[in-house]
Amino acid sequence: MVDPQTLTDCPPALLDEHSRVLNPDEAVGEIVDKAGTRTFEGYYKNDDADAERIRNGWYWTGDLGYRDEAGFLYFAGRRGDWIRVDGENTSALTIERVLRRHPDVVAAGVYAVPDPRSGDQVMAALEVADPESFDAAGFAAYLSAQQDLGSKGAPRFLRLSTSLPVTGSNKVLKRVLQRQRWHTDEPVYRWAGRGAPAYHRMSADEKRSLDAEFASHGRQRYL
Repeated sequence: MVDPQTLTDCPPALLDEHSRVLNPDEAVGEIVDKAGTRTFEGYYKNDDADAERIRNGWYWTGDLGYRDEAGFLYFAGRRGDWIRVDGENTSALTIERVLRRHPDVVAAGVYAVPDPRSGDQVMAALEVADPESFDAAGFAAYLSAQQDLGSKGAPRFLRLSTSLPVTGSNKVLKRVLQRQRWHTDEPVYRWAGRGAPAYHRMSADEKRSLDAEFASHGRQRYL
């Protein structure tokens, strides 16, 4: 397991009595084959795939994992299943499970969107029966009561839809939603204030203002 930012090996995971990782920010890393270019010649006529997977002479699998103190390896999801918020790793899959427990949510997809100043924020797309009657205050109260959500897990943006895009196997197409971010005609709510989650519906002017923040902080390339 390698930290993709520092290129150093991750330390062993510390587990509690329920086998939950106590130090995911340090222990979870990408599974890397450091013998990559010696054992893997590359993808056939696919330079883009080579560039994504082969870096520093290593083969980056795109899988995340951690190792316990006995040396056993555990799979922790795909690279896109984790979102780094304020320097902490947050599991998109865990957030999705919490969102799907809400009685009004038919399906959910959680993904990273860029922050205008630095790093990423959590955005969630929710499939609901009637986006226009969405109870933002009630949903915020629900999130506040979920002890397994984590301090960084409450989505900063909520997109509401009557039908989320899915694959042939009925998985939410998060990469499509991630590209669109808040640039959609569907209702988008933004987290407001500090402390417990509270949401308000974004207007077209607010979306344009948010885009302008990226330019003012020199991060327009992330849009």
